[in-house]
Amino acid sequence: MKEQGACGLHCTKINNISVRFGKEQVLKDVNIHIHCGQLTVIIGKNGAGKSTLLKAILGEVEHTGNIKFIDMKSNLTKKIKIGYVPQSINIEKHMPTTVYDLFASCICHIPIFLKKDKKIYEEIKEQLKLFGAEKLIDKSIGDLSGGELQRVLLAIATKPTPNLLVLDEPVSGIDKNGIRDFYELVNSLKTKYDMSILLVSHDFELAKKYADKVILLDKQVIKEGTPEEVFSSLEFKNYFEEF
Repeated sequence: MKEQGACGLHCTKINNISVRFGKEQVLKDVNIHIHCGQLTVIIGKNGAGKSTLLKAILGEVEHTGNIKFIDMKSNLTKKIKIGYVPQSINIEKHMPTTVYDLFASCICHIPIFLKKDKKIYEEIKEQLKLFGAEKLIDKSIGDLSGGELQRVLLAIATKPTPNLLVLDEPVSGIDKNGIRDFYELVNSLKTKYDMSILLVSHDFELAKKYADKVILLDKQVIKEGTPEEVFSSLEFKNYFEEF
């Protein structure tokens, strides 16, 4: 992943995304614009449609509307490259698969069970190094801590460098130090690389500290703006008044 610096000239536009499951309207006309070098955090109660929105962006659920990546300098729409870090992955504690095995299976078409490819090994190690995880390359996936696993998944999700990085509550099950470190990594990606980041979170304090924009979602966008604008708004207070 080559450092570029945010240019401010790229925008991911999520236009009129709607999702229905049978008769249930799960999302209705969601519009979000995310500029490069910007972290947008989505908040909302359970069942508000946050994860469904991410699945729609990833093309995993049927939806209306579209997602476009626009180079505003040339005013051209380009094919979007999306990186994704899920909330969790199912891992057997004693599975023999190593970080190298998992990473290699994601970036190349060579059967990883044949033998290690030295060039790919070094390429993976260099990518892991960006996230302070190069020493994990030969470690079994099942032996990783929550924080270590998220560093590995973040390294995989950003190779090649995506236009949009999607993070679905990525710090679930991680201790406070691991959560802080993860957000610092995300902040580094935002500031050093030409990348838009969309993150679902329940942690308002971290959203206040790191987000450039906050989206309050309940099937549709209820409120959006800077963290200060959203968290001090009447819409936010009314929405969470029961808490």
